[in-house]
Amino acid sequence: MIVLTFSCPDRKGIVASVSKILFEGGANIIESNQYSTNSSTKAHFFMRIVFEPESLKGLNDINQKLNGFSSIFNAEFKLTDTSVKKKAAVFVSKEDHCLYELLWQKSSSDLFLDIVCIVSNHNILLPVAESYRLPFIYAPYRDNAIEQEELIKKEFERLKLQIDFVILAKYMRVLSKNFINSFCQNIINIHHSFLPSFPGAKPYVQAYQKGVKLVGATAHFVNEKLDDGPIIEQDIIRINHGDDINEIKRKGKIVEKLVLAKAVKLFTEDRIIEHDNKTIIFE
Repeated sequence: MIVLTFSCPDRKGIVASVSKILFEGGANIIESNQYSTNSSTKAHFFMRIVFEPESLKGLNDINQKLNGFSSIFNAEFKLTDTSVKKKAAVFVSKEDHCLYELLWQKSSSDLFLDIVCIVSNHNILLPVAESYRLPFIYAPYRDNAIEQEELIKKEFERLKLQIDFVILAKYMRVLSKNFINSFCQNIINIHHSFLPSFPGAKPYVQAYQKGVKLVGATAHFVNEKLDDGPIIEQDIIRINHGDDINEIKRKGKIVEKLVLAKAVKLFTEDRIIEHDNKTIIFE
């Protein structure tokens, strides 16, 4: 199966044009979803189509015609083969709950991806990597984040790792602009609050001090601003006046690991389109 995702300024004829291209290429459409912002001035159109190509030649013809479509409609499109697993590097620090959830969902076939390595600024989780027979890259804390990231990149090259995206599974370091751009911003982070509430450090402490009754977690793409990237998935859990900081953290971890795994699943299935620092999610 092939997934086609695209977005463009909304106008008449978009769906008809794409459908014609797929029909002439011998494709059989399995699933189709679309959305328009419905703005009176700058409406934007988004679409995700799953189709079965008739042949490799037919797929090449479709790709060629989509390039022409892209020029006419000012569209950005992507074709993805669903049989090819995306390759991820998982970054962690000391906490293991998000990492274990990703590994468990992968082993149970709930997540269709390859985890090619685990990267950490601590060596506490080395036994986890060894038990799953995964390369473990230890990059000790450096005052200069760029030096630390250069060490990681050199290890990627030494191990000849191919990486499509990065998962920050409780990696407690701020990434540099250069590192973010080197992965075309295909970096997913889990933040332990319901953004935009309580960004930055110690959000559970902030929540406790404010006396909130709900805490949450947010999975988002990483950009150059702290905890400001397009939001992919969020969820919440209820707390009460008797919960101390440790209990709030315990409850929060339950939400964190599930929200991150859901965001990774949406990404690996090409269900996300970014636009204006927001995401369109086709579930």
